Amino acid sequence: MSEVISTEPATSHPVSTPAPSTSVEVFAVYGVEPEIQAYAMAKYSRSSLSMKESLKEITLQKAEKFLNTFYFQYGHRSIADLAHIALAIERLSILAAIVVADEQRWDGQERSTRYQDFRKSGYYTPSFQNDASENDDAGSDASSTRTLYRETIESLFTAYEKVSQRTFEYLAGITPRPAEMKPDAYERTLRARAFDISRYLLPLATNTSLGEIVNARTLENQVAHLLSQPHKEVRDLGALLKQAALSPAYNANEESLRALVAEIRAVSPEIADRAERELLREVRVAPTLVKYADPSLYEIETHRELQQAAAELMRDAAIESAPLVDLIDNDLADADPLEIELATTLVYGHCHYSYRQLRKTIEAAGEARRREIIALGLRHRGPHDELLRPFSAGQQFRFDILMDIGGFRDMHRHRRCVQIMQDFTTAHGFDTPPEVEAAGIRSDYEVAMKRAETAVQKLSASGGEEARQNAQYAIPFAFRKRTLFKMDFAEAVYISELRTTPAGHASYRNVAYAMYEAVAAKYPALAKYFRVHDVREPVDLLKR
Repeated sequence: MSEVISTEPATSHPVSTPAPSTSVEVFAVYGVEPEIQAYAMAKYSRSSLSMKESLKEITLQKAEKFLNTFYFQYGHRSIADLAHIALAIERLSILAAIVVADEQRWDGQERSTRYQDFRKSGYYTPSFQNDASENDDAGSDASSTRTLYRETIESLFTAYEKVSQRTFEYLAGITPRPAEMKPDAYERTLRARAFDISRYLLPLATNTSLGEIVNARTLENQVAHLLSQPHKEVRDLGALLKQAALSPAYNANEESLRALVAEIRAVSPEIADRAERELLREVRVAPTLVKYADPSLYEIETHRELQQAAAELMRDAAIESAPLVDLIDNDLADADPLEIELATTLVYGHCHYSYRQLRKTIEAAGEARRREIIALGLRHRGPHDELLRPFSAGQQFRFDILMDIGGFRDMHRHRRCVQIMQDFTTAHGFDTPPEVEAAGIRSDYEVAMKRAETAVQKLSASGGEEARQNAQYAIPFAFRKRTLFKMDFAEAVYISELRTTPAGHASYRNVAYAMYEAVAAKYPALAKYFRVHDVREPVDLLKR
């Protein structure tokens, strides 16, 4: 039984801060273009000028010249860490959003399935393999494939609406409104709980929107990564991100500034012209630092070769059953644990087998085969390529997690972990929340899931690798996805504590609690340091 400790903050009292007795000057900087700001900060290492003096001296042309020399010619990549860029990405699929957010140095927010009705969002329709064919039969096949795809997505949205409403009615029936709670707050809270259930029916094609704030180096890496992905939508998104960095940015104050310039013009056309040049000039957030972001040959070729290596290694072996959470140990018999971890992790992201099943096969394959696989992960690495994520190895805590896609999206936010994702698939089956049974709609729910599963299999078989990738858009959140999470002890504690709180979604609460239990079983003396909430305790549905 876990030790349950309240995580509510203690009542605090304001403490007066004495005026510092120092000559240090600290000030925030506002209104500076990202690349000029990066140049000004980089000058600290090359000039005795103050920040204010540097900013007065720098022009856009001078910043571009500096960055071309030191960033590209001399390879001082850390300079781009100083240029931070805010980007809005709207009407992309949830599948694409997951790829965008799969960046450890990424900060952002996406639309929440808990607080918004996603039926209104629309969905993404990929181009199927035979769409552009001049062959009548092929064109007919493509048309029927598109029809199947759209019918599948629409049926999932219809089921989503029905489950949302029926679940809300069920929850309202078992949860009386407290007298002190306003009706709109009561309904809003229970609607959110109902969306937690109905989100299992949302397909990966569902449109979403997100905002991100990243530094220019991260954006450059992110664009290169997106341009190297198998999904066309994701590659197109990479090109759009690059274009957004190079093109004039949206000026949120433009309308009011234009009105101000118009008022000035009525008094002095000459001053108005100057004001217009200063206030309404076009700003490009990263015209220099992101201009060379291109598809990564290293990533593309390594993906292809590791996918082939995984297939050859496993030889269509049956996927063995696995628990929700599997804490991987290092109890190997006669092999180098780091070599085995590297080889196993490299092939893990290119198949649907559990880490434990892969590791057993890798260990049996022998030292020579393991080193061949590791070499595949490095063969195409260029002079400026970072090592691929699977080479981030050696963490004490490695959790192989098999959970529903919806819950995974919440766990995916823990970017302090090293996460190795496998592709979306229907091979691991789907989860059914208990509320669906209690609300009397299990039959509708399962019919929708099985219909989607059949459609995904047909779409996947309609023509080659592109069809297999496109079919993933029709997979609902309820289907399970496997991901390897590597972390240190502090992160294991943090996730277990944060994600077991009663306000959280039942899916990731169960995963986080299973993580705690796995660590407690292996390291009993450490269990008392986890301030987790027991997920078996009843939850007040009106507390968020």
